[in-house]
Amino acid sequence: MPLKNTRAAFPDGFLFGTATAAYQVEGSSFGGCGPSHWDTFAATPGNVVGGENGAIACGSYNRVNDDLDLLQAGNFDAYRFSLSWSRILPEGRGAPNAEGLDYYDRLVDGALERGLKPLATLYHWDLPAALSDLGGWRNRDVADWFADYSEVVLDRVGDRLWGVGTINEPWCVSWLSHFLGLHAPGTRDIRAAARAMHFVLLAHGRAMERMRARGQQNLGIVLNHEDIYPADDSPEAKAAATREDATYNRWFLEGVFRGTYPQEALAGLGPHMPDGWQDDMALISQKLDWIGTNYYTRNLIGPRDGLWPATAHVDGPLPKTEMGWEIFPEGLTNVLKRVHSYAGGIPQFVTENGMAAPDAVANGAVQDDDRIAYIDAHFGAALAAIEAGVPLKGYFTWSLMDNFEWALGYDKRFGIVRVDFDSLERTPKASYQALKAALARN
Repeated sequence: MPLKNTRAAFPDGFLFGTATAAYQVEGSSFGGCGPSHWDTFAATPGNVVGGENGAIACGSYNRVNDDLDLLQAGNFDAYRFSLSWSRILPEGRGAPNAEGLDYYDRLVDGALERGLKPLATLYHWDLPAALSDLGGWRNRDVADWFADYSEVVLDRVGDRLWGVGTINEPWCVSWLSHFLGLHAPGTRDIRAAARAMHFVLLAHGRAMERMRARGQQNLGIVLNHEDIYPADDSPEAKAAATREDATYNRWFLEGVFRGTYPQEALAGLGPHMPDGWQDDMALISQKLDWIGTNYYTRNLIGPRDGLWPATAHVDGPLPKTEMGWEIFPEGLTNVLKRVHSYAGGIPQFVTENGMAAPDAVANGAVQDDDRIAYIDAHFGAALAAIEAGVPLKGYFTWSLMDNFEWALGYDKRFGIVRVDFDSLERTPKASYQALKAALARN
C-alpha cells in the first residue's frame, strides 16, 4: 500500500525524519546511566502495565549504528532524538559520566556520517532520581540544574547539532505527571502541578538564555497539542472545553509566545503558583528559532461536578488507534494554524505524529496498512497547513521503532520498525517501506 502524498508534493528542502526518546529506546541499565524518576516510578507496583521498565528498552545504547542505518536506508533527512540527563549526569549535577557523553558523540557523528541532521531534545521526561529527591520540577532550582546540564551537553556535541529543543511536551512533564499523576513522579497535587507548570517553562527559558550566550544556533521547544472541542452545544460544555484548552494548549503557547498565562487556568492554579512568578515571564517568552508541535488526536470535553477544572473527556465517534485516540487528521491542520497565530513567521515542525496499531506479524512481516493510511492522511493535513500559509518546514514520524510506551509498558506499538523485545531484532514494517518509497529522491 503506497503513500499518495510523497516528497514531491512538499516544498523543496522540507525535512522528513523520525523521532525517539532516550528512556524509551536506549536501555537505562547500560553505560553508567544513573537512575531516573522513571526507574523508581516503574518499580512501584501499579504504575506501569506488567511492572515493565526501560532498563533494556530497545537496547539502542548498543545498537545505535543499526538504528541509524535504518534511518539512512529509509530515505529520511533528519533524526530527532533525546539525551538522557541521567546518563550524562547520574546524580543530576556534578561530574559527568564519560561513557554517556561518548555514546552521544557516537550517535551524533553516526547521524552526520549518514547524511542525517541531528535534532537533539535535551529533556524527554527522565529526570535524575537524585533531583527528584530534592523536589524535581516542584523546586525552582530545577531551572538552574537544567541550564547547567544543557551546557554539559553542548560542551560535548553542540558544535555538531543541527538543532536543539529544550523540553519535550511540558504539559506531560507538569500536568500529566503532577496533577493527574499518570507519569513519573506520579504526584496528584494541585500545588505541585502549579509549580511544575511554571518551573518547566522557567527551565526552558534559563537553558535558552545559557545556550544563546554560547552562540548555539537553531533553538526551540516542543509542545504537545490536542484539537479540543465541546462535547455538545451546551454552555457548560463550552466552558469546560475552554478550561481544558487553557491548561492543555494555551498555558504553554501563551507562556512561551506572549509572556502570560490564561485567566481560565489561573482561576484554578493561581492560588498555588510560586511567589513572583510574573517576574519570570520575560525569560520564558524570549525569542525562539523554531517551534515543534506534537499532535496525535482531538479531544471532546464536557463538564462534570466537582472541584476545578471540573472537566470530563467524552468518547468520540471516529475510528480510534490502539491508544483509544480518535483519528482526526484535520486537527493537525487546525493546530498548526493556531500555533502560527502565536508564533508568527518562525519555522514550525511536526516533531511527533503517529499511531499505535495492532501490528499482527505474519510470516515475519507486519502489513500495517492502518498506519500507512494514518501517516498519509496527516501528510495531507500538513500540506493543507502549508497551503494556508503556515511556515511548516518538516515532519517527524513517531516513532522509528516500537519502544517502552511509558505507563503502558511494551504493549502499545508506535514504530515503523518492529522490535522483538526478547531478541531486540528490528524488522521494518510495511509503513517503513511505504515511507522509504515516498521519500525517495528522484
